[in-house]
Amino acid sequence: MIKDRHKILIVDDEEALRYGLKTYLELEGYEVDAACSAEEALSLDLKKYNLMLLDIMMDGMSGTEMAEVLKNTPGTADIPIIFLTAKDSDDDMVSGLNLGADDYIVKPYSIKNVLARIAAVLRRTTPKRAHTINCDRETLICTVDGTTVRLPKKEFELLALFLENPGRIFTREELLDRIWPQHSVIADRSIDVHITRLRGKIAPYGKNIVNRSGYGYGWQD
Repeated sequence: MIKDRHKILIVDDEEALRYGLKTYLELEGYEVDAACSAEEALSLDLKKYNLMLLDIMMDGMSGTEMAEVLKNTPGTADIPIIFLTAKDSDDDMVSGLNLGADDYIVKPYSIKNVLARIAAVLRRTTPKRAHTINCDRETLICTVDGTTVRLPKKEFELLALFLENPGRIFTREELLDRIWPQHSVIADRSIDVHITRLRGKIAPYGKNIVNRSGYGYGWQD
């Protein structure tokens, strides 16, 4: 299930395809609008959409003509486009991609394939939101995006170390040296226990503490 409620616009003059695709996308959790022509689509507030699915061969303005308008208009130039079309030659595909489309899917298509391609384009084009983070060493309280938790000292020190070095993976030896400088009595696997507890206490952000198997741990947005 898609959790971010991406907004998608379908532009296709085939009612059955338009309705069917809209239904499946909404079942996946997307917010979906549909237009039966490029002219109708261009009358909408297009800046609110995260992705557009355009048919190419439509009465009136074609999907490629609409794509050119979008790519040459501030506010819509960066919206990802996927062409859904019966035009299946290599030249057609190259032409569509050269217009700035992010993908090109030939009809007839499987819904499973379309959903996978949509998800892939959105992953590539959706900016990752940075977390708002604050850790207070005096109170041992960490706040991540408004979620506040008070932690035992060692777990706080682990989290603070990760948050201060996002993207870096610390080896187990580094963690022992930094968090337990006198670690002769600390078993190496004790780190796993502390990490498991920490992940549970900072849910839903526990998934941001990542493990590189056989190496160590770190924080990734």
